[in-house]
Amino acid sequence: GTIEEKQLTAALKTNGVLKVPNQNKASINSIYSGVIKSLLVQPGNIVRKGQTIATIANPEFIQAQSQYLGVNAKIAFAELEVKRQKELNEGNAGALKNLQSAETELRSLRTLKSTLAQQIQLMGINPARLSNGKLISVLAVTSPISGVVSNVTVKMGSYVDVTTSVAEIVDNSQLHLDLFVYEKDLPKLKNNQTIHFTITNNPGREYDAQIFSLGSSFEGESKAVTVHAMVKGDKTGLIDGMNVTAVVSLDQTTVPAVPNEAIVRVDGQDYIFVLIETGKKDSLNHDAKTEEKGMTFERIPIAKGTADVGYTEITLIKEIPKGAKIVVKGAFFVLAKMTNSGEGEHGH
Repeated sequence: GTIEEKQLTAALKTNGVLKVPNQNKASINSIYSGVIKSLLVQPGNIVRKGQTIATIANPEFIQAQSQYLGVNAKIAFAELEVKRQKELNEGNAGALKNLQSAETELRSLRTLKSTLAQQIQLMGINPARLSNGKLISVLAVTSPISGVVSNVTVKMGSYVDVTTSVAEIVDNSQLHLDLFVYEKDLPKLKNNQTIHFTITNNPGREYDAQIFSLGSSFEGESKAVTVHAMVKGDKTGLIDGMNVTAVVSLDQTTVPAVPNEAIVRVDGQDYIFVLIETGKKDSLNHDAKTEEKGMTFERIPIAKGTADVGYTEITLIKEIPKGAKIVVKGAFFVLAKMTNSGEGEHGH
Protein backbone atom coordinates (compact mmCIF):
# COMPACT_ATOMS: atom_id res chain seq x y z
CA GLY A 1 0.00 0.00 0.00
CA THR A 2 0.98 3.64 0.26
CA ILE A 3 1.17 6.23 3.02
CA GLU A 4 -2.41 7.52 3.22
CA GLU A 5 -3.84 10.90 4.12
CA LYS A 6 -6.14 10.11 7.05
CA GLN A 7 -8.46 12.21 9.19
CA LEU A 8 -7.23 11.38 12.68
CA THR A 9 -8.51 12.83 15.89
CA ALA A 10 -5.92 13.85 18.44
CA ALA A 11 -7.09 12.72 21.85
CA LEU A 12 -6.52 13.25 25.55
CA LYS A 13 -6.97 10.24 27.84
CA THR A 14 -8.26 10.84 31.35
CA ASN A 15 -10.12 9.21 34.27
CA GLY A 16 -13.41 10.23 35.79
CA VAL A 17 -16.46 9.19 37.74
CA LEU A 18 -20.19 9.14 36.94
CA LYS A 19 -22.37 11.32 39.15
CA VAL A 20 -26.05 12.13 39.44
CA PRO A 21 -26.50 15.72 40.75
CA ASN A 22 -28.13 15.90 44.18
CA GLN A 23 -31.24 17.63 42.83
CA ASN A 24 -31.86 14.48 40.75
CA LYS A 25 -31.67 12.13 43.74
CA ALA A 26 -34.33 11.82 46.41
CA SER A 27 -34.50 10.22 49.81
CA ILE A 28 -38.22 9.84 50.51
CA ASN A 29 -39.43 10.43 54.06
CA SER A 30 -42.90 10.61 55.54
CA ILE A 31 -43.81 13.91 57.19
CA TYR A 32 -45.85 11.96 59.75
CA SER A 33 -44.91 8.95 61.83
CA GLY A 34 -46.77 5.67 61.54
CA VAL A 35 -46.54 2.04 60.51
CA ILE A 36 -45.89 0.94 56.90
CA LYS A 37 -49.20 -0.51 55.67
CA SER A 38 -48.22 -1.18 52.04
CA LEU A 39 -45.06 -1.00 49.91
CA LEU A 40 -45.76 -0.49 46.24
CA VAL A 41 -42.23 -0.41 44.77
CA GLN A 42 -39.01 -2.41 44.82
CA PRO A 43 -35.46 -1.55 43.72
CA GLY A 44 -35.21 -1.18 39.95
CA ASN A 45 -38.80 0.05 39.50
CA ILE A 46 -39.33 3.18 37.44
CA VAL A 47 -41.52 5.75 39.23
CA ARG A 48 -43.16 9.01 38.16
CA LYS A 49 -43.13 12.22 40.17
CA GLY A 50 -46.11 12.15 42.57
CA GLN A 51 -46.54 8.36 42.37
CA THR A 52 -47.49 6.61 45.65
CA ILE A 53 -44.64 4.35 46.75
CA ALA A 54 -45.95 3.33 50.20
CA THR A 55 -48.81 3.94 52.63
CA ILE A 56 -48.58 4.67 56.35
CA ALA A 57 -51.22 4.01 59.01
CA ASN A 58 -51.60 5.87 62.32
CA PRO A 59 -54.79 6.43 64.37
CA GLU A 60 -53.47 9.93 65.19
CA PHE A 61 -54.12 10.94 61.59
CA ILE A 62 -57.84 10.77 62.39
CA GLN A 63 -57.39 13.07 65.40
CA ALA A 64 -56.46 16.13 63.32
CA GLN A 65 -59.31 15.39 60.90
CA SER A 66 -61.96 15.02 63.61
CA GLN A 67 -60.65 18.18 65.35
CA TYR A 68 -60.98 19.97 62.00
CA LEU A 69 -64.58 18.80 61.58
CA GLY A 70 -65.33 19.72 65.24
CA VAL A 71 -63.90 23.22 64.82
CA ASN A 72 -66.23 23.81 61.85
CA ALA A 73 -69.25 23.27 64.12
CA LYS A 74 -67.75 25.55 66.79
CA ILE A 75 -67.14 28.31 64.20
CA ALA A 76 -70.78 28.16 63.09
CA PHE A 77 -71.86 28.54 66.73
CA ALA A 78 -69.35 31.38 67.40
CA GLU A 79 -70.56 33.26 64.31
CA LEU A 80 -74.14 33.15 65.67
CA GLU A 81 -72.92 34.40 69.07
CA VAL A 82 -71.10 37.38 67.47
CA LYS A 83 -74.24 38.23 65.50
CA ARG A 84 -76.39 38.04 68.69
CA GLN A 85 -73.96 40.25 70.68
CA LYS A 86 -73.93 42.81 67.86
CA GLU A 87 -77.73 43.03 67.89
CA LEU A 88 -77.76 43.36 71.69
CA ASN A 89 -75.08 46.03 71.56
CA GLU A 90 -76.99 48.05 68.98
CA GLY A 91 -80.00 48.09 71.31
CA ASN A 92 -77.60 49.03 74.16
CA ALA A 93 -78.81 45.93 75.99
CA GLY A 94 -75.48 44.07 76.11
CA ALA A 95 -72.10 45.15 77.30
CA LEU A 96 -69.45 45.90 74.65
CA LYS A 97 -66.95 43.51 76.25
CA ASN A 98 -69.29 40.55 75.59
CA LEU A 99 -69.19 41.38 71.86
CA GLN A 100 -65.39 41.71 71.90
CA SER A 101 -65.08 38.40 73.74
CA ALA A 102 -67.32 36.66 71.14
CA GLU A 103 -65.26 38.16 68.26
CA THR A 104 -61.96 37.00 69.86
CA GLU A 105 -63.33 33.47 70.25
CA LEU A 106 -64.37 33.40 66.58
CA ARG A 107 -60.91 34.61 65.45
CA SER A 108 -59.07 31.98 67.49
CA LEU A 109 -61.36 29.22 66.13
CA ARG A 110 -60.67 30.37 62.54
CA THR A 111 -56.91 30.30 63.21
CA LEU A 112 -57.20 26.77 64.59
CA LYS A 113 -59.19 25.72 61.52
CA SER A 114 -56.50 27.13 59.22
CA THR A 115 -53.72 25.32 61.17
CA LEU A 116 -55.57 21.99 61.07
CA ALA A 117 -56.35 22.45 57.36
CA GLN A 118 -52.64 22.89 56.60
CA GLN A 119 -51.76 19.79 58.62
CA ILE A 120 -54.35 17.77 56.73
CA GLN A 121 -53.07 19.07 53.39
CA LEU A 122 -49.52 17.99 54.34
CA MET A 123 -50.98 14.51 54.84
CA GLY A 124 -52.06 14.64 51.20
CA ILE A 125 -55.76 14.97 52.09
CA ASN A 126 -58.07 17.69 50.79
CA PRO A 127 -59.79 19.13 53.94
CA ALA A 128 -62.81 20.28 51.95
CA ARG A 129 -63.62 16.66 51.05
CA LEU A 130 -63.73 15.40 54.64
CA SER A 131 -67.03 14.41 56.17
CA ASN A 132 -67.82 12.71 59.49
CA GLY A 133 -68.22 9.29 57.98
CA LYS A 134 -65.05 9.47 55.84
CA LEU A 135 -62.00 10.03 57.98
CA ILE A 136 -58.70 8.76 56.55
CA SER A 137 -56.26 6.78 58.72
CA VAL A 138 -53.87 5.68 55.94
CA LEU A 139 -51.60 8.24 54.25
CA ALA A 140 -49.81 7.94 50.91
CA VAL A 141 -46.06 8.55 50.66
CA THR A 142 -45.29 9.91 47.18
CA SER A 143 -42.11 10.36 45.14
CA PRO A 144 -40.93 13.98 44.70
CA ILE A 145 -39.09 13.14 41.44
CA SER A 146 -39.29 10.72 38.50
CA GLY A 147 -36.55 8.11 38.32
CA VAL A 148 -35.54 4.60 39.33
CA VAL A 149 -35.89 3.17 42.84
CA SER A 150 -32.30 2.51 43.99
CA ASN A 151 -33.13 1.35 47.50
CA VAL A 152 -36.14 0.55 49.72
CA THR A 153 -35.13 0.93 53.36
CA VAL A 154 -38.27 -0.26 55.18
CA LYS A 155 -40.45 -3.36 55.24
CA MET A 156 -44.11 -4.03 55.91
CA GLY A 157 -45.00 -3.09 59.48
CA SER A 158 -41.86 -0.94 59.97
CA TYR A 159 -42.43 2.10 62.18
CA VAL A 160 -41.33 5.29 60.45
CA ASP A 161 -41.03 8.91 61.51
CA VAL A 162 -39.68 12.09 59.95
CA THR A 163 -36.09 10.87 60.24
CA THR A 164 -36.71 7.49 58.55
CA SER A 165 -36.03 7.17 54.84
CA VAL A 166 -38.64 4.97 53.16
CA ALA A 167 -36.91 4.68 49.75
CA GLU A 168 -34.30 6.31 47.54
CA ILE A 169 -34.88 7.38 43.94
CA VAL A 170 -32.24 8.30 41.35
CA ASP A 171 -32.95 10.03 38.05
CA ASN A 172 -30.24 8.55 35.82
CA SER A 173 -31.33 10.61 32.82
CA GLN A 174 -29.36 13.50 34.39
CA LEU A 175 -26.14 11.48 34.70
CA HIS A 176 -23.03 13.67 34.65
CA LEU A 177 -19.42 12.72 34.10
CA ASP A 178 -16.78 14.36 36.30
CA LEU A 179 -13.38 14.15 34.57
CA PHE A 180 -10.09 14.81 36.28
CA VAL A 181 -7.90 16.84 33.93
CA TYR A 182 -4.41 18.15 34.67
CA GLU A 183 -3.78 21.86 34.56
CA LYS A 184 -1.52 21.66 31.48
CA ASP A 185 -4.28 19.93 29.47
CA LEU A 186 -7.07 22.30 30.50
CA PRO A 187 -6.50 24.84 27.65
CA LYS A 188 -7.11 22.01 25.13
CA LEU A 189 -10.70 21.60 26.35
CA LYS A 190 -13.76 23.72 25.65
CA ASN A 191 -17.51 23.60 26.26
CA ASN A 192 -19.64 21.36 23.99
CA GLN A 193 -16.63 19.20 23.16
CA THR A 194 -17.44 15.49 22.70
CA ILE A 195 -15.98 12.79 24.94
CA HIS A 196 -16.05 9.03 24.42
CA PHE A 197 -15.79 6.97 27.58
CA THR A 198 -15.88 3.39 28.78
CA ILE A 199 -16.55 1.93 32.22
CA THR A 200 -13.14 1.11 33.75
CA ASN A 201 -14.27 -2.39 34.82
CA ASN A 202 -16.05 -3.16 31.55
CA PRO A 203 -14.21 -1.51 28.65
CA GLY A 204 -16.21 -3.32 25.95
CA ARG A 205 -18.84 -0.65 25.39
CA GLU A 206 -18.32 3.00 24.52
CA TYR A 207 -20.57 5.88 25.62
CA ASP A 208 -20.65 9.57 24.69
CA ALA A 209 -20.72 12.75 26.77
CA GLN A 210 -20.50 16.47 26.09
CA ILE A 211 -18.54 18.99 28.18
CA PHE A 212 -20.77 21.69 29.71
CA SER A 213 -18.52 23.20 32.40
CA LEU A 214 -14.78 23.49 32.98
CA GLY A 215 -13.84 23.38 36.67
CA SER A 216 -12.44 26.44 38.35
CA SER A 217 -10.69 24.85 41.32
CA PHE A 218 -8.22 22.06 42.03
CA GLU A 219 -9.41 18.76 43.45
CA GLY A 220 -7.89 18.21 46.89
CA GLU A 221 -4.14 17.65 46.91
CA SER A 222 -3.84 16.68 43.23
CA LYS A 223 -3.17 19.20 40.49
CA ALA A 224 -6.27 18.00 38.65
CA VAL A 225 -9.27 20.15 37.80
CA THR A 226 -12.77 18.67 37.49
CA VAL A 227 -14.41 19.02 34.09
CA HIS A 228 -18.16 18.33 33.99
CA ALA A 229 -19.83 16.63 31.03
CA MET A 230 -23.41 15.52 30.35
CA VAL A 231 -23.84 11.87 29.33
CA LYS A 232 -25.59 11.63 25.95
CA GLY A 233 -27.63 8.88 24.28
CA ASP A 234 -28.24 5.44 25.76
CA LYS A 235 -27.34 5.27 29.46
CA THR A 236 -28.14 1.58 29.98
CA GLY A 237 -25.70 -0.01 32.38
CA LEU A 238 -24.46 3.30 33.77
CA ILE A 239 -24.82 3.92 37.50
CA ASP A 240 -23.98 6.79 39.83
CA GLY A 241 -20.46 6.33 41.25
CA MET A 242 -18.96 4.18 38.45
CA ASN A 243 -15.33 4.86 37.50
CA VAL A 244 -14.75 5.59 33.83
CA THR A 245 -11.88 6.01 31.40
CA ALA A 246 -12.49 8.81 28.93
CA VAL A 247 -10.97 9.92 25.67
CA VAL A 248 -11.47 13.60 24.87
CA SER A 249 -11.40 14.25 21.13
CA LEU A 250 -9.30 17.30 20.33
CA ASP A 251 -9.10 18.72 16.79
CA GLN A 252 -9.51 16.50 13.70
CA THR A 253 -6.66 16.90 11.23
CA THR A 254 -5.73 15.23 7.96
CA VAL A 255 -2.24 13.77 8.32
CA PRO A 256 -0.02 11.19 6.59
CA ALA A 257 -0.76 7.90 8.35
CA VAL A 258 -0.20 4.15 8.08
CA PRO A 259 -1.93 1.17 9.71
CA ASN A 260 -0.55 0.47 13.20
CA GLU A 261 0.96 -2.84 12.10
CA ALA A 262 3.05 -1.15 9.38
CA ILE A 263 5.33 0.25 12.11
CA VAL A 264 8.12 -1.73 13.80
CA ARG A 265 10.32 -0.63 16.67
CA VAL A 266 14.03 -1.44 16.80
CA ASP A 267 16.32 -0.17 19.58
CA GLY A 268 13.97 2.68 20.53
CA GLN A 269 13.43 3.87 16.94
CA ASP A 270 10.25 3.37 14.89
CA TYR A 271 10.49 2.31 11.23
CA ILE A 272 8.38 1.49 8.19
CA PHE A 273 9.48 -0.63 5.21
CA VAL A 274 9.51 0.82 1.70
CA LEU A 275 9.51 -1.48 -1.33
CA ILE A 276 12.56 -0.91 -3.57
CA GLU A 277 11.74 -1.66 -7.22
CA THR A 278 13.63 -4.79 -8.22
CA GLY A 279 15.67 -4.07 -11.32
CA LYS A 280 18.79 -5.47 -13.07
CA LYS A 281 21.03 -3.75 -10.54
CA ASP A 282 19.45 -5.62 -7.65
CA SER A 283 19.86 -9.03 -9.24
CA LEU A 284 23.30 -9.26 -7.65
CA ASN A 285 21.59 -9.22 -4.27
CA HIS A 286 22.60 -12.22 -2.19
CA ASP A 287 19.45 -12.37 -0.05
CA ALA A 288 17.95 -15.37 -1.81
CA LYS A 289 15.03 -15.57 0.62
CA THR A 290 13.50 -12.25 -0.42
CA GLU A 291 14.81 -12.49 -3.97
CA GLU A 292 12.55 -15.49 -4.65
CA LYS A 293 9.54 -13.18 -4.46
CA GLY A 294 11.41 -10.44 -6.28
CA MET A 295 10.92 -7.98 -3.42
CA THR A 296 13.46 -5.82 -1.67
CA PHE A 297 12.71 -3.44 1.22
CA GLU A 298 14.38 -0.48 2.83
CA ARG A 299 13.85 0.41 6.46
CA ILE A 300 12.88 4.08 6.86
CA PRO A 301 12.98 5.78 10.30
CA ILE A 302 9.81 7.66 11.30
CA ALA A 303 8.35 9.57 14.25
CA LYS A 304 4.89 8.51 15.46
CA GLY A 305 2.08 11.01 16.08
CA THR A 306 -1.61 10.69 16.93
CA ALA A 307 -3.11 7.19 16.83
CA ASP A 308 -6.81 6.67 16.05
CA VAL A 309 -9.06 4.04 14.37
CA GLY A 310 -6.20 1.59 13.76
CA TYR A 311 -3.95 4.17 12.07
CA THR A 312 -0.96 6.15 13.33
CA GLU A 313 0.23 9.52 12.07
CA ILE A 314 3.83 9.36 10.87
CA THR A 315 6.56 11.90 10.13
CA LEU A 316 9.28 10.60 7.80
CA ILE A 317 12.79 11.24 9.11
CA LYS A 318 14.21 10.27 5.70
CA GLU A 319 12.59 11.25 2.40
CA ILE A 320 11.01 8.57 0.20
CA PRO A 321 9.73 8.91 -3.39
CA LYS A 322 6.14 10.15 -3.71
CA GLY A 323 3.64 7.29 -3.93
CA ALA A 324 6.28 4.75 -2.88
CA LYS A 325 4.91 1.34 -1.91
CA ILE A 326 5.21 0.50 1.76
CA VAL A 327 4.52 -2.63 3.81
CA VAL A 328 1.13 -2.03 5.48
CA LYS A 329 0.70 -5.48 7.01
CA GLY A 330 3.14 -7.96 8.49
CA ALA A 331 6.03 -5.49 8.83
CA PHE A 332 7.14 -7.57 11.81
CA PHE A 333 7.85 -10.58 9.52
CA VAL A 334 9.94 -8.43 7.15
CA LEU A 335 11.92 -7.25 10.16
CA ALA A 336 12.41 -10.86 11.29
CA LYS A 337 13.70 -11.90 7.81
CA MET A 338 16.08 -8.97 7.76
CA THR A 339 17.43 -9.71 11.20
CA ASN A 340 17.91 -13.37 10.31
CA SER A 341 19.87 -12.61 7.15
CA GLY A 342 22.13 -10.28 9.14
CA GLU A 343 21.56 -7.33 6.85
CA GLY A 344 22.97 -3.92 7.71
CA GLU A 345 21.15 -0.72 8.48
CA HIS A 346 20.21 -0.26 4.82
CA GLY A 347 18.32 -3.54 4.91
CA HIS A 348 17.98 -4.45 1.22
